[in-house]
Amino acid sequence: MAARINISIIVIALSLSATFATLTHNEHHIAQYSYDGEIGPSKWGSLDPHFAACLTGKMQSPINIVKQEVVFNPRLEPLTRDYHPANATLINEGSHVGLHFEHDGGVLIIDGKNYTLKKMHWHSPSEHQIDGIQYPIELHLVHIANDGSISVVAILYQYGNSDPLVDQMKDHLDQLAKEVCESDEESLIPVGLMKPKHTKRKSRKYFRYIGSLTTPPCTEKVIWSILGKVRSMSKEQVALLKAPLDWGSKNNSRPEQPLNGRRIELYDELKQQ
Repeated sequence: MAARINISIIVIALSLSATFATLTHNEHHIAQYSYDGEIGPSKWGSLDPHFAACLTGKMQSPINIVKQEVVFNPRLEPLTRDYHPANATLINEGSHVGLHFEHDGGVLIIDGKNYTLKKMHWHSPSEHQIDGIQYPIELHLVHIANDGSISVVAILYQYGNSDPLVDQMKDHLDQLAKEVCESDEESLIPVGLMKPKHTKRKSRKYFRYIGSLTTPPCTEKVIWSILGKVRSMSKEQVALLKAPLDWGSKNNSRPEQPLNGRRIELYDELKQQ
């Protein structure tokens, strides 16, 4: 698995902009990590000096959102997302399946600042919880600003009707899983023009806090927006997204991290009026 992860990091760094390289930090020297055993989440901080924040950071993600402790913030604005179709590639990163856009998939605007949609990936079961409820799967849409700062929009899913975004990729996910079975080499599957608009259906509520990347190097000062609307995905689709992963990452959710005094804010369209 180590070789596959190293190759993946190099490919990503070469194919995306320099700002996106901050997600992988030191892409030429990254330690092998997993979600189980001696290289699982509790060991990440000691695997590599660049992973130190995974152990010592005070603003780590994911978290459990306790609704009674959330603070309504009337100054928060609606999530402004202008996504558009873009060419993309499916990549099995060992720890998760990612969809990377060749250029960008549009922008997210927070406080007048543009964050470009660079990639999306899935974690199962969900990393964030609401009132202690862990959902079957969670989608992260990762955005990068020109100054390298990061903002992630998270969408939680329960089992139910199929998700139209995953529907677009069904054949490509099947191919990705097949190539993993046939070869130990890294698999990259071009999917052509993707339509991320399926992820931007209006949400009247979202939770906002400052956290970190949920995978090494656990970089902090990430702006998180977790949509309040839980969407649906079929069990078959969840299985498709898990099929290409290494055995130690089939369940690829990092455990809940302490708040350490951080405040979770709420945007509620009905209360803003």
